[in-house]
Amino acid sequence: MRISAFMRRLSLLLALASPVILFAQFQQPTPEELKMTDDPKAPGAAAVYLNVEEITDDYIHFHSFHARIKVLSEKGKELATVEIPYEHNDYRIRNIKARTIHSDGAVILLVGKPEDLMVSKTTDKSHETMQFNRKVFTLPSVEVGSILEYSYDLEYGDHSYSSPHWEIQRPYFVHKAHYAFIPAEEFRGNTSRISSNMFDEHGKMAHSLTGWAILPTGVSVKTDSLGYYSVDLTDIPPQPDEEWMPPIKSILYKVYFYYLSAYDTKDFWITNAKDWSKDVDRFAEPSKSIKEAVAGLVSPADSDLDKAKKLYTAVQALDNTDYSRKKTESEMKQLKINEAKHAQDTWAQKSGTSEDIAMLYLAMLRAAGLTAYAIKVVDRDKGIFDITYLTMSQFDDTLVILSSGGKEIFLDPGEKMCPFQAVNWKHSGTSGIRQSAGAQGVANTPELPYPDNKITRIGDVTLDANGALTGIFRFDLTGQEALYWRQLALTNDETELKKLFEKSLESIFPEGIEAHLDHFNGLSDPNQKLIASIKAQGSYGAATSKRLILPAFFFETRGSHPFVAQEKRLTPVDMHYGDVVTGQVTYHLPDGFSAEGAPQNANISWPQHANLITKSISAPGSITIIRSLARAFTFAKPEEYQDLRAFYQKVAASDQAQLVLTHAPTDKGSQ
Repeated sequence: MRISAFMRRLSLLLALASPVILFAQFQQPTPEELKMTDDPKAPGAAAVYLNVEEITDDYIHFHSFHARIKVLSEKGKELATVEIPYEHNDYRIRNIKARTIHSDGAVILLVGKPEDLMVSKTTDKSHETMQFNRKVFTLPSVEVGSILEYSYDLEYGDHSYSSPHWEIQRPYFVHKAHYAFIPAEEFRGNTSRISSNMFDEHGKMAHSLTGWAILPTGVSVKTDSLGYYSVDLTDIPPQPDEEWMPPIKSILYKVYFYYLSAYDTKDFWITNAKDWSKDVDRFAEPSKSIKEAVAGLVSPADSDLDKAKKLYTAVQALDNTDYSRKKTESEMKQLKINEAKHAQDTWAQKSGTSEDIAMLYLAMLRAAGLTAYAIKVVDRDKGIFDITYLTMSQFDDTLVILSSGGKEIFLDPGEKMCPFQAVNWKHSGTSGIRQSAGAQGVANTPELPYPDNKITRIGDVTLDANGALTGIFRFDLTGQEALYWRQLALTNDETELKKLFEKSLESIFPEGIEAHLDHFNGLSDPNQKLIASIKAQGSYGAATSKRLILPAFFFETRGSHPFVAQEKRLTPVDMHYGDVVTGQVTYHLPDGFSAEGAPQNANISWPQHANLITKSISAPGSITIIRSLARAFTFAKPEEYQDLRAFYQKVAASDQAQLVLTHAPTDKGSQ
């Protein structure tokens, strides 16, 4: 039964009686707000939020938002452009109001109609088309010192429910924020009921309402006697912006509500893990055609590992559509390509998504008589698994676990160009749910061994007396760096790939040196070392009448050292993976020159975490400088930051060393 507009508004007014529900209204700025030129609570901030208010009422299918912003510098004026994303199918943006208030109190109202832009349109498995739009408007006449104020309402269909997501931490400091939520009537309070018209993300009837919150210490979600939820906060710090942070969406303050078919956390994970595992087994069941294909690829005499490797090579050779151009519906029909509903479909079509190919590999391992399981993991580049967040949408990608000889080997067949027995870094050191010989459960993937990821830069250069340099360089790449460039090669032609690689050289080669890629070796074979051959020339160092003074460590001259400039750390450090980066440059000296000063051999260590070794090797007419930094750690807690920073400060100091070449005076007696 539809609620009339009058009754909706009446319900809205009645809701005002609750102390947690204070629907947004424009307010007169205080003299202090008008005069404000900076904010002692946010020193140097380009802008601050004075107020944020967000209200959701699932009973009347209504959402409102209100914000007041003080602009403190030119950069802060970027907040004058507002974008409101929404689902076009069932949601409507209404009642947009906005105004700019100058520091003298003058008010300029928003006039004109906001733009309504389509962001994307997708079709789900039930062939229902979903369109996502955004309303865009820009507040008028914004100056430094202005107050920006805007509000809007969002209405959604009578059979839709919002389950609000409150993103509490913003790019700028927030002085005061209020959030409130009125759930659907049958889900107020602590009771658990079945709703005949409310479903969870899997299409099951909802039994309960739950929430997931990351909030500052001392702040919690409150519930009043009517079953309404609210959060009130003051002095919310801006979103952190630090080097090598974990995915930011995993650490920001937020509150997510959602309706569930499960009754509690344990019930949710047990039920969903079982359902997921059944779906995996159904898709990856070895069919007759899969068994026949496997029989043609492996031999009964092969070891388990050899069988697994041969099958891995076979599925890696298929067209992974996540790395190739997406085909149109008409092309798919012409090629007779359908959505894979079983592993045999992917094999028959010689094509599939990363997920399809991973599941096909699982089916083929099982068809070969091997013990193998699926594991669904969080992409570490996107998020961090949280067991209290009850949604399967946390998980992104599927890996395969081969159990053989008492060991488990994690494999990444859906990751194009990933070598056998390796995984992409975003799938390492992460969490997910997995199958096993017993019950399904939460599991972790191992971190990558740091020696597997090597970058070795070798240079052979010739100098003249004025510092002009010509040289040939070779970069040897294994592990994650090689995987990165090989995957880029799948989506870029040779010319574009060369441009991208040469762009990366700009942060590695010294200023004044022009470097160009000559060619790659091993680009199409993930089982080989990837080698980049580079030619370079330019001016290096400073020449005087008797000396040539050069930075000793050729590849460190840009002076980019992480963590050195940051005294304190708020967030954990996530450097993706450990590695070994070695630079070795042989300088052929100008005639009559010798090395007067070179860096001392050194060994700088952060025990069991990282180590820097430097060496200088002199020979007649040349000197070779070697620098090797091995980083065995991937993660560091904020409390470890001072030790981490102290190590990188020592590295930065070491990298300042110079190579001093002296011109020997001519022996007059020999003339």
